[in-house]
Amino acid sequence: MTPVLSRARTFARLLLGVALTFAGVAHLSFARQSFQAQVPPWLPWEPDLVVVASGVVEVLLGVALLVVGRRRDVVARALLGWLVAGLFVAVFPGNVSQLITRTDAFGLDTDLARAVRLLFQPLLVLWALWASGAWAERARVVQALRRGRPGRDPDRVAPGDALD
Repeated sequence: MTPVLSRARTFARLLLGVALTFAGVAHLSFARQSFQAQVPPWLPWEPDLVVVASGVVEVLLGVALLVVGRRRDVVARALLGWLVAGLFVAVFPGNVSQLITRTDAFGLDTDLARAVRLLFQPLLVLWALWASGAWAERARVVQALRRGRPGRDPDRVAPGDALD
């Protein structure tokens, strides 16, 4: 990977980490009611529980995106990217529900605005996969999971790192 592409990927990962952390804090505080409006009515849990749980997950994943780059652990960073992409897929039904139920939240007060928002969800998935290197390192992640060690990648160890 070229240095420019590497810097762009790092910047994208850090930006995504900040955005996820901010969204998670918003779930837990000032935008909690707006997020509750997005919880699909068919879910068997209380909307507040769903919002708090997803907020905690977003904060954890966001912070992880911010700190994982400090280590030379390609597999962990890629696995994290798959988890973030999975989160974006998991919350997609809430966005669809907001469109179907015509629920106003976050300034999305028309069907067109809510529908356009749906188009951005796949872009978030792609952002998570690209910025973390998850797509590029997918074979390495599968191999590490098969070995039962999704942590350190022995093929990319920095000088001075100790292997288990």
